[in-house]
Amino acid sequence: MTLKSLSKTELREGLVERFPDDHKGVFGHALLVAGSRGMAGAAILAARAALRSGAGLVTVAVPAGLAATVAGAVPSALTLSLPENPGGAFRPEGVERLKQYAKDRRATACAIGPGLSTHPDAARFVLHALSGLALPCVVDADALNILAAQDPAGVAQMLKARRHPCVFTPHPTEMARLLKSDKAESEGARFKAVERLSRDWGGVALLKGRKTLVSSGTRTVVNLSGGPGLAKAGSGDVLTGLVLGLWTQALASGRLDGDLAFKSAALGAWLHGTAGDLAEKELTAWAATSEDLVDFLPKAFKTL
Repeated sequence: MTLKSLSKTELREGLVERFPDDHKGVFGHALLVAGSRGMAGAAILAARAALRSGAGLVTVAVPAGLAATVAGAVPSALTLSLPENPGGAFRPEGVERLKQYAKDRRATACAIGPGLSTHPDAARFVLHALSGLALPCVVDADALNILAAQDPAGVAQMLKARRHPCVFTPHPTEMARLLKSDKAESEGARFKAVERLSRDWGGVALLKGRKTLVSSGTRTVVNLSGGPGLAKAGSGDVLTGLVLGLWTQALASGRLDGDLAFKSAALGAWLHGTAGDLAEKELTAWAATSEDLVDFLPKAFKTL
């Protein structure tokens, strides 16, 4: 099976042009829902990537105990402190405050999942947020693991009932959990898995790993950037923030057309992989970290 990769010209169709009189409102408000006790780093990495993507404004919604840590680590972002349980995870009653904040602050798109934990309180929080938050959403990490633990038919019904699209970003093990199947290893099996998830859940699916696949259900492309330097904790959190930020700009600016979720996911995968390649070239595959990915994003943009 031979899959098509996107040219730089096609990738640039997901990039929002800048003009001299632009202001931050043109590039939207990204709302990131992430973190739990011991996992503040996931929220910080994703937030830094969203800011590096060019989003006009980024808010990081975190359990209350993490707010000061995240605010200090990402001073360019706003923080939203939400109720936490004794273990430092989100409590479900925080969803109403999240929804009101998104409405009041005119959030453009959201991402949910990095570092959340799968505690039952966090699980209820995620399910309420996905069913009630009226925003396009990148769904990653523990949010996917929470969905994998639910009845598949019920999850599909909930997601297809949403008024706004989702981008799902599983790695191969998460994909196997979501589809209740064995981990797909061959290229053909990975292709079938990513298309199936997109069709079953009615969104764009991005299957991470070597030769990342991005599918809308009817169109699937392969991303060829990225190498073993990406095989580090936090790399996926960077990708989540990057896709969120690119999608936020595409939606808010009104300057792009077509399937913006697909374009943002494909561009995000390429930039993420290219940043990894650049970091690996300078720092080696051993020494490059997920923090370095964020620092190499400007150079990745320049190569585009």
